[in-house]
Amino acid sequence: MDKLEYERKHLSLGAKYIAGVDEVGRGPLAGPVVCCAIIMPLDNLIEGVNDSKKLTEKRRNELNEIIKEKAISFCIYEISEQEIDRINILNAVKKCMTNAVEGLSVKPDITLVDGNDTHLNINAEYVVKGDFKSYTIGCASIVAKVYRDRLMTEYAKEYPDYGFEKHKGYGTKTHIEKIKEIGPCKLHRKTFIKNFWAEQAK
Repeated sequence: MDKLEYERKHLSLGAKYIAGVDEVGRGPLAGPVVCCAIIMPLDNLIEGVNDSKKLTEKRRNELNEIIKEKAISFCIYEISEQEIDRINILNAVKKCMTNAVEGLSVKPDITLVDGNDTHLNINAEYVVKGDFKSYTIGCASIVAKVYRDRLMTEYAKEYPDYGFEKHKGYGTKTHIEKIKEIGPCKLHRKTFIKNFWAEQAK
């Protein structure tokens, strides 16, 4: 697969700086949603860049350092679990992506966005499974995932009962059972756990 298909198209249309943006943490029961926007040089590709979920943790960590070192510009932005509850996850992802792109020190001519059209207020092309199809989005995916995984591992030290270092806040069976047993902490998205926690709280 040509990982630069979308980038080459926009280069041919006159774009100089092409950003990729991806989010991590849309589905977990706890923790923030994190987005990375990044502009990469396209004349010296980093071998092994792929959808972050398809890589081992060790390889992600290695690539993360290389990507950030080589990036022309990158910005990581996060939306808290409290704000996710307040504005809902779709709006949180839109705000997170937009702020990440706007936080770039170099302004992109076009931004490649992972996923379906979410009508971001930026000049964008939406690429379904973009973290696999686009090199630039793949780089953003890796940086965002490493950042959020490390964040949740740090939170595990503050809230050791939930096993955040293992599941990173996702709704595993043991995680849900622990919430039912001892209740949520401040990192939990109340709107995500209401189906099983509201019953416990009555």
